[in-house]
Amino acid sequence: MSQDYMEQIRINFRNDRFATENGMVIDDAADGYAQCSMQIEPHHRNANDQVMGGAIYTLADFAFAVASNGLESRYVSRSAQITYLGIVKGETLIARARRVKDGRTACYYLVEITDERGSQVAHITVNGSAKPDYSRNR
Repeated sequence: MSQDYMEQIRINFRNDRFATENGMVIDDAADGYAQCSMQIEPHHRNANDQVMGGAIYTLADFAFAVASNGLESRYVSRSAQITYLGIVKGETLIARARRVKDGRTACYYLVEITDERGSQVAHITVNGSAKPDYSRNR
């Protein structure tokens, strides 16, 4: 995708503080696609010294948000299903979100999480709805 598109996407998501403060970055993005990553830090680990499931899910949710909220479309997650496939063996998590189906008011995405070694960590499916207009509630 063009450098201008990537710059605009990064600007749009710079205030996604939970993701950015946890080290999540946008590596690549296009309409209906995103790749985001996160370096594993000690605060991402649980009592068993494994990456916390919530950290894995949050990275997937962030990738879905970037993929489904490009410069044209706006969606929010309605439901998501995560399946953990294995433990993280590397030092970086990578989430690749891709659109499977896009409709007028709903979308469906698959997010695959791996580490930099290629180990499969999780698959997440997300069903999204067109973003509501929150300005009417103010």
